[in-house]
Amino acid sequence: MRDLLPSFPSGFVFGAATASYQIEGAVAEDGRGRSIWDTYSHTPGRTDGGDTGDVACDHYHRYPEDVALLRGLGVGSYRFSLAWPRIQPTGQGPVNPKGLDFYSRLVDELLEAGIEPAATLYHWDLPQALEDRGGWRVRDTAERFAEYAAIAADHLADRVPRWITLNEPWCSAFLGYSVGRHAPGAKEGSGALAAAHHLLVGHGLAMRALRAAGVREAGITLNLDRNLPATHSPADRAAADRADTQHNLVWTEPLLAGRYPVTEADTWGELLTHQDFRRDGDLELIAQPMDFLGINYYRPIVVADAPYRESDPAQRVATDNRYTEQPYGDVRRTAMNWPVVPETFTDLLTSLKETYGDALPPVHITENGSAEHDEIAADGAVHDADRVTYLHDHLTALRAAMDAGVDVRGYYVWSLLDNFEWALGYAKRFGIVHVDYATQQRTPKDSYHWYGRLIAAHQR
Repeated sequence: MRDLLPSFPSGFVFGAATASYQIEGAVAEDGRGRSIWDTYSHTPGRTDGGDTGDVACDHYHRYPEDVALLRGLGVGSYRFSLAWPRIQPTGQGPVNPKGLDFYSRLVDELLEAGIEPAATLYHWDLPQALEDRGGWRVRDTAERFAEYAAIAADHLADRVPRWITLNEPWCSAFLGYSVGRHAPGAKEGSGALAAAHHLLVGHGLAMRALRAAGVREAGITLNLDRNLPATHSPADRAAADRADTQHNLVWTEPLLAGRYPVTEADTWGELLTHQDFRRDGDLELIAQPMDFLGINYYRPIVVADAPYRESDPAQRVATDNRYTEQPYGDVRRTAMNWPVVPETFTDLLTSLKETYGDALPPVHITENGSAEHDEIAADGAVHDADRVTYLHDHLTALRAAMDAGVDVRGYYVWSLLDNFEWALGYAKRFGIVHVDYATQQRTPKDSYHWYGRLIAAHQR
């Protein structure tokens, strides 16, 4: 057990995070529309074990119990996401009052518990009706997203101070439209690049809507990776540059520098010739100032040079960028088989500061955590020592980045609850609270109590 707790400055925000489809359940109640994840998870062979989010953690009915867990933990903020199809069942047109009422009740419950709400507008559950019209491949979805953002902010901005437009657009664009491992399950080239661009346009339009509604803080959350070459060879270094472009620069360059990556031609190849979805003025829209940048971080990636997997450019997906992932080396791996290398967290943050300087806004770590092989022990507890070590060491690495000059304002552990882990179903547990999916019994793990002690130590 890590008893020597990392130390953070006064005012630093400690929080916990979840996402709507992963915990809410109640997918057919109170007027909620169908999302791409309802469709995807109900398609045979798409998710491990055929699992769906139909019930998940039943948070829709049990949210007072989950807010009580947050209060017991002592967090200052709770990051949750709004389900777009719960608020607008078809992604446009009439508002579903019962959907807004649910989030209003949740926000009031949080405020009564002394917890600051932080709302994410989009954590991947696109209304299926919009996907049927092209999804993020088409600009219309970005425009509908801005309308939805205005609706949500008009109803909740008086009580929700911190807003996030998109969570991990890399997953939405590339896992969803190129790899095909996330909803909607497409395997495309230019379609995935169009989705990436329209997600950024949607962010820009939503930022305008949030500003118009008078929100206090608004930004975006990116899942950035530390991409490292397998060797010092020029070929592997170039491969790492392509990986960095696909994972990081495709987002950070337009958002923070108002430009497209100079490495994009080498990364996307002939796919770059199909860029008619870019319009004059888009970069200015995307690069408007943010109050913070949310960063989700879990592990580094090691890559080596490789040939194209698909010889025909017309059949090439956007993630076919002439590199392959390699093992990191002799380090511990989580249940996701991700290498645990905390110092790469420091390196990622300091490199961002070095690259973008004053253009880098204050940072909130909006997700960080680990999936482990958790079991309830004979004493009724969950002794997740590996997760405690992971959190301790990554928070220590975070403090090192702050000492090096990175302006980090907060940290949200992923996740409060074990939950539906997307295509992996319920096989992976990231929570600091164990959930028995058959009974919905919640059991705080050792990591919950460790994190609570860390928070309490900063409140003295």
